[in-house]
Amino acid sequence: MPIPQVGDIAPDFEVASDSGELVRLSDYRGQRVVLYFYPQADTPGCTTQACTFRDNYALFQEKGVVVLGASPDTVEAQANFKRKYNLPFVLLADADKTVANAYGLWGTHKIEYEGVTYEVTGVRRSTFIIDEQGIVTYAKFGVDPANNTAEILALL
Repeated sequence: MPIPQVGDIAPDFEVASDSGELVRLSDYRGQRVVLYFYPQADTPGCTTQACTFRDNYALFQEKGVVVLGASPDTVEAQANFKRKYNLPFVLLADADKTVANAYGLWGTHKIEYEGVTYEVTGVRRSTFIIDEQGIVTYAKFGVDPANNTAEILALL
């Protein structure tokens, strides 16, 4: 699938959450949603990114914004990650890569880490803002895990 761009309707999905309950993007119609994708729970960059969303979660709540994090991990891995770092938002367990594929984010791509470029196969770290009608209003790929939350909050 092509990657959704600003102005596109965000692809709907149905996937298990960290609690095992099924979550659909359409469940959140009428609310703004920040949907962020990360490669793997409980790894350094992904933990940094999740914890910055956690540390700023009250600001998202004040703005009435739902935060959803998605990675190709199992329900158990997401539940453990959420518990370990006291994450207050829903994590999506996209083990079969349904959501990542719907957003065109699974595949081989290049990343840079500490000045070295690597070719990896996995989820492309990305963040989307989806408005109350389900329209993508922001899409960024290859986000910096440490600064992603501040960028998003500045836009809301």
